[in-house]
Amino acid sequence: MNDKQRLFEILYQKSFMYRDNPPFTLVSGKQSPYYFDCKATTLDPEGCILVGRCMFELIKDLPADAIGGLTLGADPISLSTAMHAFAQGKVLYPLIVRKEPKKHGTQKWIEGNTNNVKNVIAIDDVITTGGSTITAIERLTESGLSVIAAAVIIDRQEGGREAIEEKGIKVLSLFTRSDFDKKRLG
Repeated sequence: MNDKQRLFEILYQKSFMYRDNPPFTLVSGKQSPYYFDCKATTLDPEGCILVGRCMFELIKDLPADAIGGLTLGADPISLSTAMHAFAQGKVLYPLIVRKEPKKHGTQKWIEGNTNNVKNVIAIDDVITTGGSTITAIERLTESGLSVIAAAVIIDRQEGGREAIEEKGIKVLSLFTRSDFDKKRLG
């Protein structure tokens, strides 16, 4: 079993839930029989390592200096990917995009070393409507960085990819909801 297959198994066991009745309420307020709690995987030691390896494989050919997204979902992904990149000889700075600006000091939106950063990949765990990824893209852009792509663990295939791509940002995903349906329906 390769890294991506093993990561899928961990996501399926720890992060994926399906139930028809009652459905889950999502951040967007929508009801869905699907729920993906990626933090159960990204905060698991083996899951975290595999996320870093797999995400790096997904983005390694892009000319990025940094990766980051809206806190909290993107934080372990950005950090594990940056650590794996460094082990492979590539410097990729992890960034954290705040949900609101810092209340003191510089009052900045972005945490991390942006001194020599130009090109950034926006990271997220799951996209549904694309709202949180788009917010991260806007904050990164407002901070003078160029977002060259977005990369996510799971695309729920509910319009988020299209909403992000309408903004001119290509979306890469490790998995889609249909991957989980294939296993669930077996």
